[in-house]
Amino acid sequence: MLVRLAALAIAVTLLLTGAIAGFFYAYSVSAMPGLDLSAPVHAIPAMQGINVAVRNPVFFVSFFGTPVAALVAAGLCVLAGRRRAGLFLASAGLVYFAGAFLPTALVNVPMNRALAQVTAETAREAAEIWSAYSPRWTAWNTLRTVFSLASLMLVGLAIHAWAREAVRNAAARP
Repeated sequence: MLVRLAALAIAVTLLLTGAIAGFFYAYSVSAMPGLDLSAPVHAIPAMQGINVAVRNPVFFVSFFGTPVAALVAAGLCVLAGRRRAGLFLASAGLVYFAGAFLPTALVNVPMNRALAQVTAETAREAAEIWSAYSPRWTAWNTLRTVFSLASLMLVGLAIHAWAREAVRNAAARP
């Protein structure tokens, strides 16, 4: 029963980590470059709208659930005797927390809150605001993307370790 619960926790971790990594990736490779191609007077209210819309249960599950799922899965793996898989999952959770969760809380969200308060009166003012916001926000988002993808890779390594341990355990049985 514990092995099945651990396997389910790994699957949930894989889905959540993949979802959030894809979310950050999409911003860096399409959303922000697309907004940068727009006139800043349009990009600012578009980003303000995106920042309101992103606060939803589906996003919250993947954003907040990823490190929790990884650590729960890690613990279950250790309890099920799959220590190496557990180590990879614990690492995945910590990498995500340090490189994606914390930068979001400490940099991107405060930048979004500041952007929410601005109203550009002129095209020049909008250009100044956007040029101060977009490159910095995108750089930090790219960092979140890299760390989220690294976390996803660690989940993949956990699945590989799980499978190898399962094969070893099966081979050891008489």
